[in-house]
Amino acid sequence: MEKSKQELLQYIGNQAQLGGTRHYNLSDGPGMGMRAIDVNTGSGLTYTVLPDRGMDISLASFKGINLAYLTPNGETNPAFYEPEGLGWLRTFNGGLLTTCGLTWLGPPVKDGDEELGLHGRYSTIPAKQVSDLSHWIDDDYHICLTGTTEEARLFGTKMRLEREISGVRGKNIIKIRDRITNFGYTRTPFTILYHINIGYPLLSEDAELIIDPVETNPATDIAAEGINDFRKFTKPVAGFSEHVFYHRLKADNEGNTGVRLENKKKGIALSISFNIKQLPILTQWKMMGQGDYVLGLEPCNVPTRNRVWLKENNILPWLEPGESVKNDIIIELTEI
Repeated sequence: MEKSKQELLQYIGNQAQLGGTRHYNLSDGPGMGMRAIDVNTGSGLTYTVLPDRGMDISLASFKGINLAYLTPNGETNPAFYEPEGLGWLRTFNGGLLTTCGLTWLGPPVKDGDEELGLHGRYSTIPAKQVSDLSHWIDDDYHICLTGTTEEARLFGTKMRLEREISGVRGKNIIKIRDRITNFGYTRTPFTILYHINIGYPLLSEDAELIIDPVETNPATDIAAEGINDFRKFTKPVAGFSEHVFYHRLKADNEGNTGVRLENKKKGIALSISFNIKQLPILTQWKMMGQGDYVLGLEPCNVPTRNRVWLKENNILPWLEPGESVKNDIIIELTEI
């Protein structure tokens, strides 16, 4: 039986023995100067939050097993962001979570007078009002980090994302709660994608995707050729071309749904839970290339198409002045 707070405190001299958070600044390479917060749940799950990347999550492991795919860029300071075309890829670090949006995502396009690069600006904007609100509630130590990121400009859109990342000591769960608000005075497009990037060794030829879609649509002809194998993975393949699929998942009466990647050889599984009323689509990015070996499981409110395509197909979401929406995502690690 788990000890009470008062019993536990008699065994330790510092909360860090049980888990919690650790704040520091990166001091080398392209990440130099960025704030970082390590989270240790005290039961095997550890991860790193980057306030200067919109409170996204980079490194993550469970019982010593790496979970996330990391690009060759690694943790990169947003000062190096290149907004044009595919320049986003030069500062994309992968990690457990990269948020895409907030007013466009998908491939580059020109929308009127605006040049929209890949996947939007959000992940290259530092958060402000970053707080560590971790505290005891009765016998449970609650880990809670908050921060606010604003994507705004003069004579343009004004969007605010308030993020809370939370969990409880002893439980291998990450809860992400976002509140997105149009704090301007004109309606604005609103697109968001939670780019959850799973890498080796959790992802390998021994992994299997557990998913129950109502429908699945390939994004490209190349993806269509692999549609019968989206649940399975291979060893790294020379010259592999990425496969992207759009899934609409079965859900319960409240809209709750999820997807899970299992690796029985490693004995662990990563589950992602969300609500289709908030995020109706799961984009799957399957990339089995050499060195570019990653599975993206990406809850989103639109397909990963550019903003012009979304307008033309009359499916671009908008937020009215003062309007807010909330998104909730839970990532859980289990032994199997």
